[in-house]
Order: sequence, then structure tokens, then C-alpha cells
Amino acid sequence: MNDMGIYQPAEDSYFFQKFVRRYATGRVLDVGTGSGIQALTAMGVPSVREVVALDINPKAVEALKQEIEKRKLRKIKAVKSDLFEAVEGSFNVVIFNPPYLPQDKGIEDKAIYGGKKGWEISERFFKDVSNHLFPDGIVLFLFSSLTNKQKIEEILEHNLLQWEELGREKIAFEELFVYRITKTPLLRQLEGKLLRNVHYFAEGKRGIVYTAQFDKSLVIKKQIPMKRRTITVAIKVKKKDSKSTDAIASEVHWLKVLNERAIGPRMMFSGEDYVAYEFAEGEYIEEWLPKASREDIQKVLKQVFQQCYVMDKLQVNKEEMHHPLKHIIVDTNGNATLIDFERCYETEKPHNVTQFADFVGKHLAMLVKKGFDFSLEELREAAAKYKETYNAKEFEKIVGLLR
Repeated sequence: MNDMGIYQPAEDSYFFQKFVRRYATGRVLDVGTGSGIQALTAMGVPSVREVVALDINPKAVEALKQEIEKRKLRKIKAVKSDLFEAVEGSFNVVIFNPPYLPQDKGIEDKAIYGGKKGWEISERFFKDVSNHLFPDGIVLFLFSSLTNKQKIEEILEHNLLQWEELGREKIAFEELFVYRITKTPLLRQLEGKLLRNVHYFAEGKRGIVYTAQFDKSLVIKKQIPMKRRTITVAIKVKKKDSKSTDAIASEVHWLKVLNERAIGPRMMFSGEDYVAYEFAEGEYIEEWLPKASREDIQKVLKQVFQQCYVMDKLQVNKEEMHHPLKHIIVDTNGNATLIDFERCYETEKPHNVTQFADFVGKHLAMLVKKGFDFSLEELREAAAKYKETYNAKEFEKIVGLLR
């Protein structure tokens, strides 16, 4: 580190440099360029046509600009930027030798510390790098054993990136790793569908859910330009270790069927091991209920009962309606969306309505405090009579208790 706060070449820089010489090609981006060693190295590779070097430190940027001018270099430029903040376009190769040391208390040095645990800056980088990488582009990434190798690989997986180790080297009290990172086939496929910012959201026993952004204006043909109409999309992906062989296919089938009855999030498209649908914004019903007004609760419970009744009439059983903690999303307008249909099946004796009545019964004490006036016995009796006939008259008696 010199007196301008610019990270000077050290063992890690020279170790990394040989991989830059080997893999740099086309359009190259050097993020956190520091002294500019990797950017200048890439510029010397014959197959490289342009190099953009970024750094958050204006002194580092100015020093590199002076070096570029001094050597009259033409295909390289230095830009002040916090990671990708000032970047436009895509690149064949993105180089990143981040600050990776866990931060000491009371010391802030962006050139060497990668955050409290050492990996926070790398996490920010990988959340955005795909937006600046050609489909077949690569990331050359150096990090230390001090950063937590397992966490780095988790971050890569959460951003649908794959990696191979190009080399490792021990220096002093740490070990350095260089990874060659590329987009997974799934990420390339999703981006080919115009999805952007694909990130991990949650996971269950059989699948992992990612979210992404989709600009509807890109696929609506108009004579005049349209304003951006960005929506959030959820992508459910089969887990690699899942023993279920048809969970995604089942989800796709039932979403198609139930979407025709205005049930479930609108499905957009699917692949062999994934399904994409509009993301249901809001809160899980279990979290929403205690905070909601009597009027909103009445509206939502009636909505859910109605959707359960439609599924009963279709002779489709959803299976989780007695305990739908993460299967019902309530938005800010008080509208309920059912999600997760992979366990649906056809049956002559569906029990969506009766299962949801069981859920309502478990929350009766809270509902009474909100102003509802019916007993558990009344609810159970109405549900039992409905189960005998599945007719509309008996169904309305259940809903009528929510008056």
C-alpha cells in the first residue's frame, strides 16, 4: 500500500497475473484495478481488443490514467467506479482480485478489507457480474483461505455460477485460490428468456427458488417505444439431490390447469428442471393474520375458501391447506395467492376446503379477538356436512360463518 492508498503488487498479484496472461481475450474488465497490474497485463495480450479498469479510489484511477498517457496506450481506459456502478456493456473476461481480509475493528481500508467477514464485497460483485458478462464470458477471481472458501462457493451457487479451480498457492499464513467462473447452462437459458438479476431467494426439500427481473416492454411489439414494465419473476429449480423425479413437471401441469381458473401465480415458461412464474409479492398468511384488520381477514379467508372450493370441484387436492404457512401469500391490497402445487393430485375426495377450515379453526381464538363470532363446533359441523356433498349450499354455510 502506498501513501495514496493504492494497493501495490504483491505475491497475490504476481500469482494472479499468469492466469490473466493465459485467459484474457476480447473485451476485458478489471474490477478494483489498484495499481493497474492486471489491466496492463491484459492489454499486452494480442487477442485483447479493449480493457476497462475500474477502481473506487480516485487516486488509483488518476495514477493509472497518467501511466496510460505516459506510455501512449490506446486500448485501455481507467474509470472511477464502485464495482459496476459506472460500467456499460458486456465483457468477455472480468478480472477481480478483491480485498479479501476480514475487517479489523475500527479499521477501514477498502484496498485490503473485504468486509466484516472478508467476503461481503465479493458477494456484491457476484450479484451483479452476470449483467456485464457475455453468455460465454468468464470471470477470473482470486481469493484467500482467510475469506472462507465454503462461503465463496455458496455465493457462486446462489448466483447460478459455476467454477473450476485454476491454481492455488500457499503464502505466509494463507492459501490463495484462482477460480475460472462461468454462467451455468440454466443461467444462460434464463437470460436468453430476457430475465436479469437472477438471485437465490429460498429453498425447500425438493427445490430452490430464485428471483429475477423481467422487462415486459422488451417482448411487446409496439410502433412507439414503451416505458419499462419490470416485474419480479420466481424460478423454482429442482434440487440436485432431490429424490423426486416429477415435482417440477407436476408444478407445471397444475399451474397451467389452475391458472385457467385464476388460481396461483401466472406461469411464464418452464424447462426440464425448472418453472418460472410471476413472483407473488406479500407476506405469508401466518405472519399477516395477527396484524390485519377484521375486514381484510374476512376478505382474504373468503378468497382462499373460494379457491379451495374451485379445486375441490375440479377434484384436485393441494394437500397442504390445513397447514399452509408458506403456501398462501397476501399482498398489500389484501389479495391472496396460493403457491406451490407440486404435490397436487387428482382424487374423487378432495379436501382443500375442509383442510383450510381446519387451519381457520386453529386460529379461532385470534379471530374471535378480531371480532368474528362463531364457534369451533359450528365450523367443524359445517365442514363435515360439506364433505358429504361438496355442494355449493353447504360451502356457503362455511363461508357464511365469516360474516
